[in-house]
Amino acid sequence: MNWDEWNDDDDIDITNEGTDVAVDEHTHVADIHHASFKSLALKPELLRALDDNGFEQPSEVQHQCIPAALLGNDILCQAKSGMGKTAVFVLSVLHLLEPEEKPRHIRCLVLCHARELAFQIQQEFNRFRKHFVDKVDGSFLIKTKILLGGTPVRQDRAALNSETPNIIIGTPGRTLQLLNEGVLNLDYLKFFVIDECDKLLGPESADMRHDVQRIFYKTPHNKQVMMFSATLAEDVRDICKRFMQSPREIIIDEGKKLRLHGLVQYYLQLTEKEKTAKLLEILDQIDFNQVFVFVSKFNRATTLNGILVDEGFPSICLHGQLNQTERLENYKKFKGGNEARIMVATNLAGRGMDFKSVNVVINYDMPVDEDTYLHRVGRAGRFGTKGLAISFISSPEDEKLLEEIRKKFVVDLPVLPDTIDKSLYMSSL
Repeated sequence: MNWDEWNDDDDIDITNEGTDVAVDEHTHVADIHHASFKSLALKPELLRALDDNGFEQPSEVQHQCIPAALLGNDILCQAKSGMGKTAVFVLSVLHLLEPEEKPRHIRCLVLCHARELAFQIQQEFNRFRKHFVDKVDGSFLIKTKILLGGTPVRQDRAALNSETPNIIIGTPGRTLQLLNEGVLNLDYLKFFVIDECDKLLGPESADMRHDVQRIFYKTPHNKQVMMFSATLAEDVRDICKRFMQSPREIIIDEGKKLRLHGLVQYYLQLTEKEKTAKLLEILDQIDFNQVFVFVSKFNRATTLNGILVDEGFPSICLHGQLNQTERLENYKKFKGGNEARIMVATNLAGRGMDFKSVNVVINYDMPVDEDTYLHRVGRAGRFGTKGLAISFISSPEDEKLLEEIRKKFVVDLPVLPDTIDKSLYMSSL
């Protein structure tokens, strides 16, 4: 494609010619039951790291995507939340990279929309690189660096000038800034990855999409492109394909099958004034490991979190108005699970972030659409575990969205009963 001639408003005819589309509408349980990470022919260092972290068998998305990625195919993957999409590109990139004692060039760029997600992706790279070490001094042969807005740019400049990482994980704005300054050099890039690609390339993300285009234009033509999301509208899917060459398109549980098995979902009709008292009552009554409480605006997150803390609940909040330090501190506290078991959050926390102990999600405020609902409730019941989602319905708009969710995802979504059998949402009693 001639990127000089691509205007974002151009009506470009996109066809599926040359695109390998693999739509899996069934689980192929038998195939995956007999699969192992060893059967994917990953490097011994990765197999050891997988074993160290207790991973025995690949998930369905890993079983389908990793072999295609290892062959060098461009990948466009849509798969429901909690099925290990991040591990697909982390393991694939680490397998294909050549470890270097002192890296000379940046080989992989991962772009994402949120700072917390970037931090999480770096953690995944770091835990799976653990056996790629120098035999003499034990130093890591694969180095990662995060580039995030909201942090002093001079620190990024100094870090990049002193040491070249193999892998960059960044948000588009800061990445483009350093690229334009000449501090960041992507001339030798081999892997271009976008996580939660619909958030970066969708119609509501025009600024980030333009930044991604500019970054992409400054990378080599011959590279492997991989993009992942739980939801992909047709128009966004077409935009993604503009960045790719003959992509392998892998869709797990397409359309109405985008359901989270093991997640029980209820709704509760109430007034706006009744929400807080009901939330406190629910948190007192149910058993939970960790809970997400989603609200619509940052000021509501701050206020509600304050109420929960005053009532003695181990709660923290996460929203875009917190500064960088506060956001990462709260993220780490919740990730650790010891200091905070409840997180009151805006949609910032509804995409991509993986907290394995979360088994309850409460929509204190309903989201604006069905896909956002899916991403929110997908924080619980991840990777086939059990979970509980409760949605507060307090307006005609909420009622309308509830019906749209039922139709799109073919879920019953009954009214919240007086008592809930905890075996439905707790993995162990």
